[in-house]
Parts: sequence; structure tokens; C-alpha cells
Amino acid sequence: MTRFLRRTLASALMLGSLFALPAAHAAQQAAQSASSAGLQGKNVVLVHGAFADGSSWDKVIALLQARGLHVVAVQNPLDSLAGDVAATKRVIDAQQGPVVLVGHSWAGVVVSEAGNDDKVKALVYVAAFAPDNGQSISDITKGLPPPVWADQLKKDSAGYLTLSTQGVIDDFAQDLPLAQRKLIAATQAPWFAGCIDEKVTQAAWHDKPSFFVIPQQDRMIDPQLQARMAAHIGAQVTKVNASHVALVSQPQAVADAIIEAARKAQ
Repeated sequence: MTRFLRRTLASALMLGSLFALPAAHAAQQAAQSASSAGLQGKNVVLVHGAFADGSSWDKVIALLQARGLHVVAVQNPLDSLAGDVAATKRVIDAQQGPVVLVGHSWAGVVVSEAGNDDKVKALVYVAAFAPDNGQSISDITKGLPPPVWADQLKKDSAGYLTLSTQGVIDDFAQDLPLAQRKLIAATQAPWFAGCIDEKVTQAAWHDKPSFFVIPQQDRMIDPQLQARMAAHIGAQVTKVNASHVALVSQPQAVADAIIEAARKAQ
């Protein structure tokens, strides 16, 4: 092949690549737009449960943001239902547009109360309690056998509870790598013991569409109890093969349930 022909061929290939780039970019944008359809302008407010903080949602947050959702994680004081509801409502108030409110564990109680805000258009319960009007966690669990982790609780002089390291390793996050379980145990946030007796005034799920992620290996809240609560509130259910911290071990499944809620939120 002559030098002239080689140059001509190289120029043609380069021009072809340049013309293909805009088309490929347009196709990529179209795919991203399709995957985010129905999500633009919507907000997700994530509420953490007992023994945790807002960073427990970090993997889920990244997945939701990638789909175009605006996401904020609440930092609960874990000192009372009123305190956690107030912290959650401050975050809801700061949002522009409709809100999908998500609660993990104890925060199911919190979102059941805080979810009455007019901005909240859907509720998502993740391995959570879903009380009815006038119910507390004590009411929901009355008559049930004590959970396997009950003897791993420690109460300090101010009445705040933490889980022992062994409790976290065996029952709270048993499907995570050991080093990560130990990190969760070391950084856990104490939860005020009186929270289990605090009652929801008006459960928001009576008036809002609800979704429920039930981890089948949950040792903190019995999956069968979660299934009964989900049926009672008429929630759309997603089952995952995970521990109580499905938001950490199965973030995609949890994110998918939240995205579905956001799509349907009006």
C-alpha cells in the first residue's frame, strides 16, 4: 500500500470515528434518560435506624444519585420518637418537590409519624417496624418470644442502648465481612431505651403508598413479623437474601425498591 493510500485510509477512519462519537453520546443520553424516566425532580429522604447513622446509607445513596434522584440522609439523635421525627421533618421541609421517605429498622416508626407531611408521597420500610395508630414497638412485639440478640444489649447510666460486638457480628450484620462488622460495632450510635414504648399518633401509611424490603435472614426483626406488618399496611414487598443491614449488604435491591416507589410517587 502506498503512503498516499495509507494516509487516505487513516483520514477516513478518523472522520468515521468523529461522526460516530455524537451518535454514541446521544444513544447513551437516551438510555440514561429512559432509565431515569419519572424520577426527575423527586427527592429521597433516608432515615437510619437504631445503632446506626446516616452513613449507613452510603451505597444506596450512590445508586440513587446515579439515577438522577436528589438524596439526603437524616442524622437522627436517637433520643426519642419526637426528636427523630423533628430531625426528619427539618430535612423534609428543606426539599423542593415530592419526597419519598425511607426508614430502616427503628426509623420505620419515625417515618410512620413524619410521613404525614404533605411533601411525602410514598413510604419505604427497609427491615423496619411499621406501627399503626397508637402503636409502639412494645405493642407490636407484645407476646412474641424475645429476640436472639436481647442478651447482647447494654444500657448505660443515661438509659441508652448499644449492641455488644458479638451481637453485631452474629445478629445485626452477619452477612458482611468480619472487619466491616467490627467497624459497625465500634462506630454504632446509642439508642435511647425509652423509644420502644413511644407510640405513633397517626400512621402515615394509611394515606400514602407504601413499599417494604424484607431481608430473609434478618435476626433483629423477624422476617415473618415484617411480612405481617407489610400485609397489614398494604405495602408492595421486595424480599432479599440479606441480614438486617440489607442497605449495606444488598444496596442494589434496596435502591431498586426506592426507585420503584419514586416512579409511582405523585
